[in-house]
Amino acid sequence: MKFSLSIAVILSTLSFTQNVNGFSVGTLSNQIGGLKVTLPKARTSLVTTFMAADKLEAKEIKVGVIGCGRIGIVHLGAITKAPNVTPVIVSNPTVSKAEQAAKQFGVPKFTSDAMDVITDPDVDAVWICSPSSFHAEQIKACAANGKHVFCEKPIATDLAETVEAINACNEAGVKLMTGLQRRFDPNFRRVKIAIEDQEVGDTIMIKLCSRDPSPPPFEYVKGGGGIFADMAVHDLDMSRFLAGEDPIDILAIGSCHIDKSIEVLGGSEKFDTASCIVRYPNGVQAMVDVCRQSSYGYDQRAEVLGTSGMIATDNVYPNTAKIYKTQFTGNADMPYDFFLSRYNEAYVSETVAFCESLVNDSPVPCTGQDGLAALIMALAADKSAEENRWVSFQEIVKSVYCEDPLHCETLPMNVFPEGFQPSGDPKDLLLPDIDAQKAMA
Repeated sequence: MKFSLSIAVILSTLSFTQNVNGFSVGTLSNQIGGLKVTLPKARTSLVTTFMAADKLEAKEIKVGVIGCGRIGIVHLGAITKAPNVTPVIVSNPTVSKAEQAAKQFGVPKFTSDAMDVITDPDVDAVWICSPSSFHAEQIKACAANGKHVFCEKPIATDLAETVEAINACNEAGVKLMTGLQRRFDPNFRRVKIAIEDQEVGDTIMIKLCSRDPSPPPFEYVKGGGGIFADMAVHDLDMSRFLAGEDPIDILAIGSCHIDKSIEVLGGSEKFDTASCIVRYPNGVQAMVDVCRQSSYGYDQRAEVLGTSGMIATDNVYPNTAKIYKTQFTGNADMPYDFFLSRYNEAYVSETVAFCESLVNDSPVPCTGQDGLAALIMALAADKSAEENRWVSFQEIVKSVYCEDPLHCETLPMNVFPEGFQPSGDPKDLLLPDIDAQKAMA
């Protein structure tokens, strides 16, 4: 087959890494119609190379987006940049926001009803960017209508409902990707590459910190699930991502230093500061600290100590300018002070990665099982802080009883049906996903 090629170099806000867990992150397409584009392993800078062919036949994916708030707009913007993917409908309860988004990105249809997106016959895949309380219900509806799903974390706030939602997709044979965007941040990905390539030897210790510029309002914290599920879940997931294993157990503590008004709340909602120690196989330790206020900007760093070296990331700044004075030497400006600014590139990269998975029918880079594991870790940390003890990963998993894959509940160990033997492995709660089914075929 002959191709008539034209190559265009287009400036982008993305930077790239190659081949972490089998996929290229940040690329808009690493394979187009059989033409493989090979990227260097190290980061490239703000440039993406596209190859356009006169006679290429590529799979076209049409998508809908539920939720046109801040996150929805970020994902919608990224979708419009991905080759062979077209947004055809958006929804938002405040329909004016959906209309505005549709006009901004040239989407032909908009609506106030999420089900209009899910049931649209033109839609192949749905991006769920709605409030967390709607996620599980919308995932199940997508599965029932044969739509692939990208869902912002969490899949659900309830463990049993999370299992049901994942199994609904797996039973229906549709792809489900969980939005854990830090996995796609170029800084964290470089650490992952160093671990996989043994640049620092075998991992001994992982350290992660996450400190917000300012605390959220009381109304946000109340009912938000607590500091472990709402905030530390990203760091707990990152520790698992870097360790490459499921954790053994977790010890967590919390306290309140910043906003004393939240001390009246229950559980870990009363904490604005928390720390966790996570034990992994082979003696690997992970330490996580989170705080809802940092006086010096958005503090997001990682460090991995290995047997032959150490790799660490710094914060991300709007520019590289530095000031040199008699009494001060350092960055001219503070680190980014908003998560959308800090992780904009990561949000775009994860969106593009799922688009590639749909177009190329390749494995999803961040699965429903990854989302389930992150929630289990957050729940274990919450239980640990509440009961002041080590809590095992298996203990949380074993609390789930499923009558069948789509009907689950969490139960105390002493009320399980007679003869039921709970499993401590979250994989045993799940049907094989569509990519695993293909691999087994």
